[in-house]
Amino acid sequence: MQTPEALKRKIQSAQDLLGVVKTMKALAAVSIRQYQRSVESLADYNRTVEMGLQIVLKDRQGAPDIDRKGARRLVAIVFGTDQGLCGQFNNIITQHAVAELDRMDFKKEDRGFIVVGMKAADILSDTGQNVLEVLTQPGSTAAITSMVQDITMLLEELRFKRSIENMVLFYNEYLSGANYRPHTLRLLPVDRTWLADLQKQKWDSRTLPMFTMEWERLFRSIIREYLFVSVYRAFANSLASENASRLAAMQNAEKNIEERLEELHVHFHRQRQMTITEELLDIVAGFEVLKASRA
Repeated sequence: MQTPEALKRKIQSAQDLLGVVKTMKALAAVSIRQYQRSVESLADYNRTVEMGLQIVLKDRQGAPDIDRKGARRLVAIVFGTDQGLCGQFNNIITQHAVAELDRMDFKKEDRGFIVVGMKAADILSDTGQNVLEVLTQPGSTAAITSMVQDITMLLEELRFKRSIENMVLFYNEYLSGANYRPHTLRLLPVDRTWLADLQKQKWDSRTLPMFTMEWERLFRSIIREYLFVSVYRAFANSLASENASRLAAMQNAEKNIEERLEELHVHFHRQRQMTITEELLDIVAGFEVLKASRA
């Protein structure tokens, strides 16, 4: 049976751990809002890109020729994390990515992975997937832009040097609170149906903007902006989802620690009561012996 002193030490350790968990919980909640604002701020940027495409496509009769003939190979960009204490975050997105690629009927030897986060990369490597590149995770919204630029340059290199035309993003999409879900975005080739829908949309005013740049060059420039927005949104959503997963993990940890503290307090009070009772019995027994010796 543990002594009251030993139980006191356990209670103190549990209280210290509870303080750490509450701090991490608060930081995760703050981080979620930070990355959520980044996602929200992309809405206007994305709308501007779509309007630019709408104007360019209205100047062109018929669907643009955006397909390039190449081998049926694919690069998947998977957004995981380098950090721990985030529950099943990495397992969820890696399992989703592999399952989706199997469903798309891309053979294992025809697909490669660019992975953000060493933990997700390790999971994919352990399942025999071909990990081409592992990128470090940005630690703030300010660092996302440079990471997006690095990824877009890497994608351009894969397209023109290795003739890889199929590119897919896999990331956890933030919903609300501590909830998120895995999401798939077909990055390239660009969805022709989406472009056709933009081409058919009615312009908001009577006056159409004009452009003087050569059509093909302008179109490709706007598509690059579309790629930038898509990758940036994936980063921000993934980081918000990671912190949502960490928030859920910290909430569970907080509940478990509080339950453990309650048990320890019960044991401590019971043990202390038993110790007091034993001491009282010793005093009474001593008194009875002393009384008997005097009689």
